[in-house]
Amino acid sequence: ISKLSLIYSTMPSLHISPLAKSHFENLRRVLDVIAREKHFLAFFAAPAAEEAYAFYRGILEHNDSHYVALLNSKVIGWCDVIRKPQAAVQHVGVLGMGIHPDHRRQGVGTQLIQTTIAKAWDNGLTRIELTVRADNVAARTLYQKHGFIQEGLLRRGFSVDGEYFDVISMALLFENPLVNQTHHG
Repeated sequence: ISKLSLIYSTMPSLHISPLAKSHFENLRRVLDVIAREKHFLAFFAAPAAEEAYAFYRGILEHNDSHYVALLNSKVIGWCDVIRKPQAAVQHVGVLGMGIHPDHRRQGVGTQLIQTTIAKAWDNGLTRIELTVRADNVAARTLYQKHGFIQEGLLRRGFSVDGEYFDVISMALLFENPLVNQTHHG
């Protein structure tokens, strides 16, 4: 077993692995399946291959935290925390994730999020943000289980086929006594 690939016992052939170029095609396919459900992501189809691959290459170049779940060497999900580029918010990352519908509620999300968050903290981030549709109770429960706290409500934040949905913003803070000084102005 390599240091880069973690094996979990809940699904014998499940591996949580850092993103690699060899995952790009399968990852984009899973992204497309989830996007077309029109329930979990802010877009309704995966971007064109070159656009998606350029995004993935950027993740690798910046050493952002991005892991894929592999079942029998096939991508079935991902979780990433992408650092914000602006100077005042470079300590902040934005979490995104998705699990193929055939593999939800089997512990894959938990394994992905734990690994991805640990790497984000190792990368020096001290805040991780996300948004989630208010009606996505399973995802909200997963995030809360891992310490995310609701910070806001974006009323009518999503629109799908003419129907509006509220979106919840959540965040997780790295608890380090040396970083816990908040200045209010």
